[in-house]
Amino acid sequence: MEIFLKYLSDELNNIKEEGLYKSERVISSSQSTTIDVNRSDVLNFCANNYLGLSNNPMLIKAAKEGIDKWGFGLSSVRFICGTQEIHKTLEEKISGFLHQEDTILYTSCFDANGGLFETLLGSNDAIISDALNHASIIDGVRLSKAKRFRYPNSDMNALEQMLKDSQDCRTRLITTDGVFSMDGYVARLDDICNLAEKYNALVHVDDSHATGFFGKSGRGSVEYKNVIDRVHIITSTLGKALGGASGGFTSGKKEIIDMLRQRSRPYLFSNTVAPAIVCASIAAIDLISNSSNLIDKLNENTNYFRNSMKDIGFDIKDGVHPIVPVMIYDAKKAQLIASDMLDEGVYVIGFSFPVVPKGEARIRVQLSALHSKEEIDIALSAFEKAGHKHEVIQY
Repeated sequence: MEIFLKYLSDELNNIKEEGLYKSERVISSSQSTTIDVNRSDVLNFCANNYLGLSNNPMLIKAAKEGIDKWGFGLSSVRFICGTQEIHKTLEEKISGFLHQEDTILYTSCFDANGGLFETLLGSNDAIISDALNHASIIDGVRLSKAKRFRYPNSDMNALEQMLKDSQDCRTRLITTDGVFSMDGYVARLDDICNLAEKYNALVHVDDSHATGFFGKSGRGSVEYKNVIDRVHIITSTLGKALGGASGGFTSGKKEIIDMLRQRSRPYLFSNTVAPAIVCASIAAIDLISNSSNLIDKLNENTNYFRNSMKDIGFDIKDGVHPIVPVMIYDAKKAQLIASDMLDEGVYVIGFSFPVVPKGEARIRVQLSALHSKEEIDIALSAFEKAGHKHEVIQY
């Protein structure tokens, strides 16, 4: 035991020396655009709270009513005694919202991806994955016995070659993030679907950073790229735009979802999603289905921030998504800028290797529909001040 603990201690020290140690700042408030950090109110520009629903009164009310009527938890998996009427209602709501035949709930999208590939694909099949796909897809693919192919991010020529190389497989599944979370890039889903149809392959999209707020009516990257009826499987989360608690899901054809109910291990052996989360998620879908006001405001904030940062002189990755990577390149400078901005009352986080490639350190800004123009201007001013101080502004 002592040898093992010494090994862990040395590894942790190495992580700290490399500047990669992750410290958790404790928040003393609810999640919002303004949060209490170290007993000071700061503007929050690094949450997945895209629509500002994390402390929305309507969702809180729905959650409380859900507890009062349906209890705190189920103490069971779904197929034993853990399925309430509200779980079926939420699954139906999600299916209708995403224009899919059926939906299955999981405790997280990580579990949804973890239970997808192993269940549906065997050694005679192939998975073709974008190189920028995030961890839960990667881990889910590892559990499957299917052959694995990996193409450079958004490289359609490479994808086509892999489709050609895998034509002897029974089923080919192309899997991609709808939005790549460290870059804010939207996958080329229209081109991917064209190739899938040409080579008789299936398409899976993880739309966690798009569901509820991206696309004209918030139906995600599949709506933005006009492929909502061409994608075969959608996995996503309730833990970002749709209230920000936990829970995930898989949507698709009835046969696919039914097989997942029978064989998907994270579904079969994980507790049911709690009633409070289910009821609040139903309220969230109703809210965005009835009005596009929050989505419109988020788009307005995103455009304003992106254009203003370019005008100041920062190098940001092009795009239209509220994930805005501000490229610093130097890992130490990214951490220093984030620290200086916290002193100015703006909470952002610097990301460096191994989360992003070496030499591509950045500060990932995430806009919310609840950010006011005045709050965005404060963030812009803090960025400009820190950018000049650390000599990262281009002009």
